This record gives sequence, structure tokens and C-alpha cells, in this order.
Amino acid sequence: MMMRIIFGIVLGVLVAYPTLAVAVTNLIVQPPVIAAAAGIWAWPRITRRVRGWWA
Repeated sequence: MMMRIIFGIVLGVLVAYPTLAVAVTNLIVQPPVIAAAAGIWAWPRITRRVRGWWA
């Protein structure tokens, strides 16, 4: 429920301020941001796999 509210707020702000949408899009597509997001997403999988090596 909370994520739905947050998504609605973010969507409303991006519709109300199109220049902000462009700025956010430009920020998101930067390689360091993409690499950080991939690391955050993959971290639990990496730690589970490495932990399995020593089991």
C-alpha cells in the first residue's frame, strides 16, 4: 500500500514538473548510477552464493 502511494506521488511530481523528469532521467542513465543499482540488486544473491562455497 505504501509503495503505491509513493509511486503516485513520484508520478504526480514528474507530470507536474516535466523539466524535473528530464533531470531525473539524465541522472538515472549515468553509468555509475546504473552500476550502483546493479550492485544493490545483486548483493543478496552474491552473498548467498559465496556463503555456499564455504558450507
